[in-house]
Amino acid sequence: MQASTMKMPVAVVRLPRGPDGTSRGFDPSSPRFQALGPSSLFSKVTANAAELEREQQGRVALRERYLRSLLAMVGRPVSFTMYEKVSVTALFGASDIDVLNFQVSELQTPLGVQKEAVLRCSDIVAYSFEL
Repeated sequence: MQASTMKMPVAVVRLPRGPDGTSRGFDPSSPRFQALGPSSLFSKVTANAAELEREQQGRVALRERYLRSLLAMVGRPVSFTMYEKVSVTALFGASDIDVLNFQVSELQTPLGVQKEAVLRCSDIVAYSFEL
């Protein structure tokens, strides 16, 4: 018998499907597209360039601040408030690239302790941690 070595997997980046299902892009009726508000692709043509630049810089600052807060949470106890007024605490581990899920350890729930768990961000109302 010969020993086989497993090769390192390579991540594949895929763009979302467009509104027609075959192209790549965003559906103008999607919540994400509509959340862009006045800085959406169609209104950028008519909007003031300086105003758009300020708005974009504000979004950049907020995104950077949020990502830094995720880094600060790693390994710390975090309290999560879920829907239906359920409160749980856990040691924060990581977030996926789209910030749709949080990986946590030692999740303390009303039903007991779960060693490892994934929390969907759509189920979380709020979370807090001490610096």
